[in-house]
Amino acid sequence: MTKADIVNEISRATGLERAHVLETIEKFMEVVKDALAHDENVYLRGFGSFIVKTRSEKTARNITKNTTIIIPEHKIPAFKPSKAFMQEVK
Repeated sequence: MTKADIVNEISRATGLERAHVLETIEKFMEVVKDALAHDENVYLRGFGSFIVKTRSEKTARNITKNTTIIIPEHKIPAFKPSKAFMQEVK
């Protein structure tokens, strides 16, 4: 399912104009991205959490050059579904 499919489905189900639904979804994604960029987690009760995980520093190998490099500690976005979400998917 694509973003366009989601917009069409919400528009059809609610009777709202497609443009308003698209604007709302775009703004939601922008708010989530901004929050994660500022190390803030986003919790949606009954759905899940958008969280920032910290990956620790590690050593990696380039086998073609036979060298090792250090990958510094870095942060990545992640999604953790709620228990209700998991039960519904199962």
